[in-house]
Amino acid sequence: IYRHAYTGERMDTQGSIKGRAVLALGLVLLVSSCGGGSGGGGGSGGNDPTPGGGSSGWLIPASEVVDGGPGKDGIPAIDEPNFESASTISSVAPDTLVVVTRYNDQVKAYPHDIMDWHEIVNDGSTDDPFSVSYCPLTGSAVAWNGDANQFRRSYGVSGLLYNSNLIIYDRQTDSHWSQMLELAVEGQRRGETPDKIQVVEMTFDTLRQMYPNADVMTRETGWQNSRDYDRYPYGFYLSHEGLLFPVEPVDNRLNLKSRVIGVRNQADSKVFQLDGFGPTTQAINDQIGSLSFVAVGNTDLDFAAIYDRELDDGSILAFTPLQDDLPNVMTDDEGNVWDIFGRATAGPRTGTQLKKTDSYTAFWFAWAAFFPDPQIHFN
Repeated sequence: IYRHAYTGERMDTQGSIKGRAVLALGLVLLVSSCGGGSGGGGGSGGNDPTPGGGSSGWLIPASEVVDGGPGKDGIPAIDEPNFESASTISSVAPDTLVVVTRYNDQVKAYPHDIMDWHEIVNDGSTDDPFSVSYCPLTGSAVAWNGDANQFRRSYGVSGLLYNSNLIIYDRQTDSHWSQMLELAVEGQRRGETPDKIQVVEMTFDTLRQMYPNADVMTRETGWQNSRDYDRYPYGFYLSHEGLLFPVEPVDNRLNLKSRVIGVRNQADSKVFQLDGFGPTTQAINDQIGSLSFVAVGNTDLDFAAIYDRELDDGSILAFTPLQDDLPNVMTDDEGNVWDIFGRATAGPRTGTQLKKTDSYTAFWFAWAAFFPDPQIHFN
């Protein structure tokens, strides 16, 4: 008999929540270790999955919105992050994955071992806020611009899940946002999409090679006395095929926990396994529907990003990979050099920024559940 890591419920090792798609894991952590019991939003089991006017108010099936256990704000967002230079910080191991943004030309990194415990960081200045979120259950990280004057200044963890994925709430209107759909799915902001910021995940060692002066979030979070950032709060979750919550549909073409970077264009989507790029950088020119894009990645350095190949003047570039010149990762048929954030650093288009696509890294099971029947590149 074990306790479920997120809900704290007792179950045997053969139990399942929904068929073979959701297996009970042999985890010994109580819900309090995942942040439950703190914060001002109510305790475990107390989160109503149909707020704001009932089930008719949701853009996703309300019956599939589940209470994760810790309650609203039971997993506390970080509101005043502290940073140290990548060149001097000692608390981050070289192989730790970090979520990296470049905002107003400032590169910032948020280590997974902290994000596992907090899931959301509200960053930026009062008049120029932005937020980074990471869902440890689906392995997905995104970043959104805030709105200093309107309704999206900061976000919190609702305690609710859809397809095992984090549902965020904004603190100004209490509307609910699906992290992986990047969409307000309930409340006053229902139907709105956020202004999205490019995110690239990589190991800390790769970050130091690319951006040695990057700002890295430290463990001085205000919660460091009650969170053990050296301990992964979900036990065997990363190494076990099982899931903790219902997911529909389940696509078994790949290992459920394979890390993929996916891109979507209207009803179409495609994924690239991060372990498929190989030991040297690849730049793959591709198209899905009307979207011409380039997927650039490197398995050994553990990074991948996808950008629109079409520029504002209508030109569609063809890219080739660039080796051993980090943070530059590719060139094009016009002689430009591009970095990992899609900015031209040399050539006739120096300073040009490639357009962001609807893409990010996630576990395969999550991408396939939110965007069913995706194409698989390395298959």
